[in-house]
Amino acid sequence: MQADMAESNLFNVYKGPEAIRQYFDPDSAPPLPLVEIPECLNSYRQDGVRIYAKMMTMHLANNVKCMLALNLLEKGVVPGKTSTIVEYSSGSTVISMSLVARGVYGITDVRAFLSNKTSDAKLKLMRFFGLNLTLFSGPSQPEPVDDRGGIRAAQRLAQQSGNIINPDQYGNDDNWKSHVRWTGPQIFKQLPEINVICAGMGTSGTITGLGTYFKSIKPSVIRLGVCTAAGDRVPGPRSYALLAPVEFPWKAATDHIEHVGSYDSFSLSLDLCREGIVCGPSSGFNLRGLLQYIEKCKANGSLSKLAGPDGEIHCVFLCCDLPYQYIEEYYEKLDDSRFPPIKNEELTKVDKYRYDEAWERDCADILHDFFEVKDMLSLICYLRSAGNLSLHDVLAPKADVSIIDLRQSQDFASYNLPGSINLPAAQASSASPFFAPAVMTALWTQLENAFANPGKNLMNLSQDKRVLVLCYDGDSARVATSVLRAKGYVADSVKGGFSNFGPLESLAVSDTEVGPWLKNPSPAECVNVV
Repeated sequence: MQADMAESNLFNVYKGPEAIRQYFDPDSAPPLPLVEIPECLNSYRQDGVRIYAKMMTMHLANNVKCMLALNLLEKGVVPGKTSTIVEYSSGSTVISMSLVARGVYGITDVRAFLSNKTSDAKLKLMRFFGLNLTLFSGPSQPEPVDDRGGIRAAQRLAQQSGNIINPDQYGNDDNWKSHVRWTGPQIFKQLPEINVICAGMGTSGTITGLGTYFKSIKPSVIRLGVCTAAGDRVPGPRSYALLAPVEFPWKAATDHIEHVGSYDSFSLSLDLCREGIVCGPSSGFNLRGLLQYIEKCKANGSLSKLAGPDGEIHCVFLCCDLPYQYIEEYYEKLDDSRFPPIKNEELTKVDKYRYDEAWERDCADILHDFFEVKDMLSLICYLRSAGNLSLHDVLAPKADVSIIDLRQSQDFASYNLPGSINLPAAQASSASPFFAPAVMTALWTQLENAFANPGKNLMNLSQDKRVLVLCYDGDSARVATSVLRAKGYVADSVKGGFSNFGPLESLAVSDTEVGPWLKNPSPAECVNVV
């Protein structure tokens, strides 16, 4: 009945109280995509070889382990009794178990036992999905029978209470049987002409299940397992030596085993990602193992024996998970030449704080908001160009205001706003910091240091004062405002800086009102203080 539902659910929609349960169920959904890789990644296409990626990444948990998690929990969870699930897993398996446990069984207490050598990115990812983590020292891939390792610790915890289960991906046959149940039949239905199936070997559950299935349904299919090269490490799979204690019938389920290192795994998965097959290093690992096997067959003249009735060789490898949790490892494993350079990379170390358009103020608003008139008659006289009065004679900053002028000392000395102090950081002749990374780097570094540890000249700055910042064109002051705001100051800058102030004589004084003492002048009508 479920298979019928999958065939009828062409639009992949899940509704009603069982929506999440059906969404998780492979029998309720269309099969996961099977995608032929482009010829640029298949150097044997002219030899009749066609290679397909089985996108296990397209399951809801985005990894191959979701299949075994579904099967293990279906067989292991006792409704109304099981309250806790514990599993030794480096990531994908226990994340899948957490999703299935919550979504299908309503179990929220899922615990992951794992190696202390697990990357920080993976630890954060697992905590993101609500997993309770316990780290173990020793080998990152302990033998299932090692009493000192996390696998046995998870088994012992489950034995302490009937409410706790340890699905045990390393020793539970329902692991590999999930691929007999779902993955194998999907692939065969999608590609009945299949000639080679390839999967990596960690718990060995995937290749054991696929190998067992294809042995029964189409014995001519070559079953290829891939192990990690001795002394190397790829996330997920194991070396051949570490498979020795695994009790699954993986030997009977494989016809040939290849060994692949981490560099090739990361490199080829990067190539796959850039061609649209988005996958993690274990997927590149599987493809590299398949390509190695094809090359060996070609070299010894047996490649044509793999072909089916159509004369072509149809090969499937599994894409197991996504690359995002391994991003740091890609950059550690691969040469810098594999990645495009970053232009203006120096900006990654500076200009760290946010900006807000509301912090850039028009000059007219600044005069109203930050200054007060000492004497209205003096201001009128000043506007009429009478006597030797200056702005310092008629205006004063309000008591809660500090003013910082970023212009060079000689420009500040020739003219400045009343009450301002000088922090020479901006250059009149330099490009805008927003167009010149070197200017931004020097400016931001100077401002960051100055405002982090204010010197004597800046001591009148305080957290309970508003700060007004000015410069030549407004851009340097805008940067300063961003830095000040990040440090807790209420700071604003003048949009356009001193260059945006218009002639003072155009300002009109209200005959009937003292405040606001200027009639809403436009920026073009502002005071010329240059």
